[in-house]
Amino acid sequence: MSKEAKDYLKGHERRNDRRSNIYYRLFKMVSVGVVDDPINQAYDVISTAALVINLAATFMNTFNSISDAYGDILNTIEGITVAFFAIDYVLRIITANQLYPDLNMPRSVFKYVTSFAGVIDLLSFMPYYMPFFFPAGAAVFKMFRVARIMRLFRINAYYDSLNAITDVITSKKQQLLSSVFVIFVLMLASSMCMYSLENKAQPEVFSNAFSGIWWSASTLLTVGYGDIYPVTTAGKIFGILITCLGVGMVAIPTGIISAGFVEQYTRLKKIGDYAVEEDIHFIKIQLGRNDSWSGKTIAEIRLPRGAIIAAIQRGRDTIIPRGDVILAPGDRIIIGAESLKNDTPVKLREMTLLKNHEWVGQMVEDLDISRKSFIVMVKRGTSSIIPRGDLILKEGDKVFIFDKSSASVSQENPDS
Repeated sequence: MSKEAKDYLKGHERRNDRRSNIYYRLFKMVSVGVVDDPINQAYDVISTAALVINLAATFMNTFNSISDAYGDILNTIEGITVAFFAIDYVLRIITANQLYPDLNMPRSVFKYVTSFAGVIDLLSFMPYYMPFFFPAGAAVFKMFRVARIMRLFRINAYYDSLNAITDVITSKKQQLLSSVFVIFVLMLASSMCMYSLENKAQPEVFSNAFSGIWWSASTLLTVGYGDIYPVTTAGKIFGILITCLGVGMVAIPTGIISAGFVEQYTRLKKIGDYAVEEDIHFIKIQLGRNDSWSGKTIAEIRLPRGAIIAAIQRGRDTIIPRGDVILAPGDRIIIGAESLKNDTPVKLREMTLLKNHEWVGQMVEDLDISRKSFIVMVKRGTSSIIPRGDLILKEGDKVFIFDKSSASVSQENPDS
């Protein structure tokens, strides 16, 4: 191969790496809950604020007095926030390959667009622009604005308790679907029976099978609006039976979800208790596209003695860490390690940066700090940030510093 060809291939690889790195940074930016960089935090804040402001403006626009006085302002707010949703959707499409690294670009885009989150993202802005092309359907398109509320579920990334709800429903989906199917069959059967019993006595009320379905739904779900009810003796007796069955039927999915919560928290407690009893500590890390472990099997990774990969979380699935499992970008790896016996604890100095501190506004790599000291972690609010060289420190940051000299002294004199 000629030198020109080699140079071309190297340049092409560098361009691909830069392009991949840009896509990866964009993907982290639009991913909710990734707060390892200020721009990612800012995007999360802007995205959440845009959604809340949009919903507030849409809600207030339904009041005639407010709409008459501030309608133009509210419409402008809605237009700006909806445009942000459209840009967010485009960014998620072009970074879909980062979300599904095992698929090629067209298939990853198709998988995102057809996913639940992709459909909600599309409905967040598309109905706003559709009346410009199809004015006759403006009223129908407005109805789809309710889909924007579903974007609030992305807050799940910040709260483990909300994630627990999703995990329970996902793990018990077969039982829940079975209970819903039983309720549907019972509803359909009871509606036909009640229609047969009550049609002659009150034909204007139980005029068709759908009237029976409405009665059975309100009765089985223990709502009981009272607008439709039986008047014949046989209909009343049958209504009593259906009401009693309805209480039991509604209790089935409730019991399934409650049992799922008990199992979930019992499992988490057992893991925590086991870690305390066996003196084992667990940490969780998330792989990036450029990490050396990405694309390798577990057997190819050489962990230190005493450390193990306990589990791998990929999306909503938990994978058993067998040796032939290939790690992929985005995987969350849970690593367990036994604590060292009679080990000298690492001493860290904690320092909170006040407004006038000389480090505020500087990058970590530019700090005037001793060669025997280095920053191991930065706590910003509730987030823990890895102190890379380009990290800019801010007022209020808690900086944890490790001093090699003090560590050496403590090891030489462990009893001092």
